[in-house]
Amino acid sequence: MRKIWFLVLWLCLYTVLDAQTPELPLTKGMHITSSCSIRPGAYLLAADSASQMVVCTIEGNDMEVDFQNAELRGAEEGVLPDRFAGYGLVVKGNNIRVKNAWIRGFKVAIYAENARHLTLENCDVSYNYRPRLLSTRLKENESDWLSYHHNEADEWLRYGAGIYLKNCPEATVRGCRATGNQNALLMSDCNDGLVYNNTFHFNSGLGVGMYRSSRNRIMHNLLDWNVRGYSHRIYARGQDSAGILLYEQSSGNTIAYNSATHSGDGFFLWAGQSTMDSGEGGCNDNVIFGNDFSHAPTNGVEVTFSRNRIQGNIIRECTYGIWGGYSYGSRILGNYLADCKTGIAIEHGQHDTIRQNLFQDDSVGVRLWARDEQPADWGYSQHRDVRSLGHNIDRNVFIAVRKPLVISASQNVSINGENLFLEFDKLLETPKPNDSLRFLRNDIYGNTAQIAFVWQNPVLAPFKGLNFTHPGQPQNPYAPLDIPYGELHEPDSLPGGMLAVLPDGFPRGRRFIIMGEWGPFDFSRPVATVDTVAGRQYALVLVGPSGDWKITESKGVKNISVMKGRVPAQLTFEREPGAPTCLIRFEYSGAKTIVTEFGKKIPPGERYMFTFTE
Repeated sequence: MRKIWFLVLWLCLYTVLDAQTPELPLTKGMHITSSCSIRPGAYLLAADSASQMVVCTIEGNDMEVDFQNAELRGAEEGVLPDRFAGYGLVVKGNNIRVKNAWIRGFKVAIYAENARHLTLENCDVSYNYRPRLLSTRLKENESDWLSYHHNEADEWLRYGAGIYLKNCPEATVRGCRATGNQNALLMSDCNDGLVYNNTFHFNSGLGVGMYRSSRNRIMHNLLDWNVRGYSHRIYARGQDSAGILLYEQSSGNTIAYNSATHSGDGFFLWAGQSTMDSGEGGCNDNVIFGNDFSHAPTNGVEVTFSRNRIQGNIIRECTYGIWGGYSYGSRILGNYLADCKTGIAIEHGQHDTIRQNLFQDDSVGVRLWARDEQPADWGYSQHRDVRSLGHNIDRNVFIAVRKPLVISASQNVSINGENLFLEFDKLLETPKPNDSLRFLRNDIYGNTAQIAFVWQNPVLAPFKGLNFTHPGQPQNPYAPLDIPYGELHEPDSLPGGMLAVLPDGFPRGRRFIIMGEWGPFDFSRPVATVDTVAGRQYALVLVGPSGDWKITESKGVKNISVMKGRVPAQLTFEREPGAPTCLIRFEYSGAKTIVTEFGKKIPPGERYMFTFTE
């Protein structure tokens, strides 16, 4: 009898719990107002482009919606991503948690507005809107340039996003994924949030973009290959794409322990139009610490018209490691800047500190300068002193930097505190006269090969454990610096924060920024790309997952060196004289699942066709 009563009680309790969290199928126009689970499955629920229809709305307070990895698609297979429209999911209310959603095929996958304490967890918002790019390998098309300068009226929405948050204070975005979009995560008027352990990579615009958003923590994220406007050896423009973007009065944010490599800019900060008009405000007091911003076509870090801290970052193979135009009172501390055209470039900056950085194999180490005139339509220069003055270059190390210092039309610049210069062509270049340029107590070794001596110098103490000869990021290279005045040394890493670095052996370097008409190549399938061209002689490389390939068709080419093989591979051919187009079609078969540029999975062993054409 006791067993029967226990069974009845258990069934009643199960029925109550099941009623509290029902499992529902997704339907078009669905409105969720209480906690529930979504029945697993694939749902094709197209949005109406004319009305920007929302497929599903979550509205209310104190609820959790678990999608249980249900897939919501907003467009049929074969619809191109520049035709995606509408919103997959709209969230409004307080203390709402949405998890395990898989949403694709929309202009915006998840849109949240006026949602305090929103949590988005383990959601995949890949393969949503992105435009077709018109730049080619041989020529940039200026229509591909982006502009995030205005968003007072949500102008950013025209670019689409995996996730768009508007006025969502104290939001948390964790464990989410976005690839194959133009933008992954956009935040407008969002303060005190936490974005961590996300993978937002291989998008053609931004990994994370913030507008009027302050005191957020962007930490432990993989934000690599958010890029456009690049053709290796031909042009390097970036077209205002970036791993991380801060615009318009976004202050007091912590940007730490992220990998944002191979992006147009690794990190891009601009004070905002209100500052440009009035000379006041800015994107100030952001801490940019312990990130990898390497292999940017333009700037590893761009910080302009503002005051910030840039510390302990790895910045390799960028056109400019750090661009600090019109920065003031900024501290650039303990960064590793290598293989850049210019390590640090500051135009019209004031009272910036450049301390204990390591420059290696750059063309120019530090460049400071001022122009003769300011743009007549800039309110900023009409309200502010914009002379280049008051910089302090202190205890840095320059190794094999061709021109360690280029300083022009600047005032009261101090180069002191035991800077170390080794192996250079010209130590200091001054294209225009400077006023009160002080050069004191520095160790200068000119053209010598005694590098072993340099590693023993105490100036290099912050870099102990950093492997300078290996392009990969070491696990913990960021030793605290001896910074006076009680300033912040090192942001605490988050409990459970992932080590955001590229996997061992993953392709690395600007030559692996391979752009197609829909965005950057993501290495999840094979591709043939140009390595070199000499006259009519082409050299191709095949990169991607290992597998067998063979050529099945060719036009406008002759003398192909290899007709079959395994990826990776190299081959050469000659373009026929007068041929308007050269084309080579490949057939591929591999032992692992591959993914097309539109997110379709090709199972192991199934034939996959890809083409090189020019």
